[in-house]
Amino acid sequence: MLASAPDGALLIDCSTIDVESARAVAAAAQVNELRIVDAPVSGGVTGAEAAALTFMVGGSDIAYEKAKPILGAMGKTIVHAGSAGAGQAAKICNNMMLGVSMIAVCEAFSLASKLGLDAQKLFDIASQSSGQCWAMTKYCPVPGPVPASPANRDYQPGFTAAMMLKDLLLAQAAARSTGAKAPMAAGAAALYDLFVDQGNAGMDFSGIIKLLDHE
Repeated sequence: MLASAPDGALLIDCSTIDVESARAVAAAAQVNELRIVDAPVSGGVTGAEAAALTFMVGGSDIAYEKAKPILGAMGKTIVHAGSAGAGQAAKICNNMMLGVSMIAVCEAFSLASKLGLDAQKLFDIASQSSGQCWAMTKYCPVPGPVPASPANRDYQPGFTAAMMLKDLLLAQAAARSTGAKAPMAAGAAALYDLFVDQGNAGMDFSGIIKLLDHE
């Protein structure tokens, strides 16, 4: 593809891949005098439909400025994270936090149910307390509290469990290569691996509450 692109072309990669691959592709593009950015995305299906995605962009200042108006047609938040690969680094770290926090939210709502605490009451309290997080307030994994969450449409995906597992495995690989410690992310990856192996790859990642409730 690099050999076929016209001189001065701008290439935008919105996939989520490992940082080193993104940097290798950027280096190859530079040899061919092409502009390239890695621009992984956050926001899922609902964000795409509303043109409200978040783009985390890695690349040179010049490439970023060329890409920004194009990305702006699809998203409302475009952040220049740094040089080549920085967008991928941001996406991997962001989704590592999301995967871990979603499991924590699922565990809390599962425990609340067993303690006889109504899910809406827990939501009303925790959403205004120190337990507040995006995984609960915007994407609550139990039906009811957040009408737009996948829990209210039988966990039809905005972001599949298989995709979350892929990103958590990318985070684990990055942690190993850099010597970073990420034990909670490792635990989250193991749970999502089990969930996917049970035939839930296409279910929304918040559906992992079913695994916890079953266990």
